[in-house]
Amino acid sequence: MIRFLVRKVPSVAFVLFASSIIAFALPRLAPGDIAVTLAGTDPTAANVAAIREQLGLNRSPVVQYWDWISGVFHGDLGQSYRFHRSVASLIGDRLESTLELALFATLLVVLIGTTLGVLAGSAKRRWARTSFDLGNSFMIAIPSFLTALALILIFGVYHRWLPVSGEVSVAQDPAIGIQYLVLPAVALAIPPSAIVARLLQTEMAKVRNEDYVDLALAKGASPKRITLRHVLRNSFGTAVVSIGLEIGTLLAGAVVIEAIFNRNGLGQLAVSSVSTRDFTVLQVLILGVVCIAVICQIVTEIILAALDPRIRLGD
Repeated sequence: MIRFLVRKVPSVAFVLFASSIIAFALPRLAPGDIAVTLAGTDPTAANVAAIREQLGLNRSPVVQYWDWISGVFHGDLGQSYRFHRSVASLIGDRLESTLELALFATLLVVLIGTTLGVLAGSAKRRWARTSFDLGNSFMIAIPSFLTALALILIFGVYHRWLPVSGEVSVAQDPAIGIQYLVLPAVALAIPPSAIVARLLQTEMAKVRNEDYVDLALAKGASPKRITLRHVLRNSFGTAVVSIGLEIGTLLAGAVVIEAIFNRNGLGQLAVSSVSTRDFTVLQVLILGVVCIAVICQIVTEIILAALDPRIRLGD
């Protein structure tokens, strides 16, 4: 594993370097001037110039990028133009909310996706396989925001079983906090769950045609043992890769879901930063998402090696 991690260092460094340039440049490509926005209504040229001087916006982009990235390496993420607070404190205040939602949604993706995939991959009757295929296709096609609105109407308006707005920290009150998490996490997890289930179903159908499965059948192994010990274990690698890739989708979808359910997370912070052109916050959020994606990819490869002895991390 040490050799594997060492070999990953150059590629990870290149990806993070390229992502930092994109994260720095992308918010600045939007039309408009942040100095004019901060100057308020009817700004004068002198006020705009003073704000640009104060924020360092009159310097070259290369100098601005170097100041930012060198500060990141020293633990200084910069100051928010809008809130006049450190970006680290802003993210720290909202990180717990997004982490709770993302972790709970990921858990649901694993549980729902694996369950549906195993059931669909184990179904022997044609009508059962067709039903699972139709259900998975519907879950993949329906957008998360539409699922969220349907869940709000059913469980929050008509039956009033679960809260549909706001949040309570799971760390402070687990019972109430989970109630606030259920609907947004389910809405966020349904499309990725269907993708995981579809891939797992396809891989299980392929693995069932392998010789070692026929050998297990000839030895009199039970269908349950064959499914769990032979078929599922050798099929789960595809699902692991899919789950690792879908974590990025979960983080992207959290922006919309947090807005719908009025959760005060990083998604809401990103939306407000876009509307107010708060560059310093946006560039850190973008770089942070890329870092999480890179970490998830590395963890996915480690899990694949643990599941399949034929895969060696150092090779």
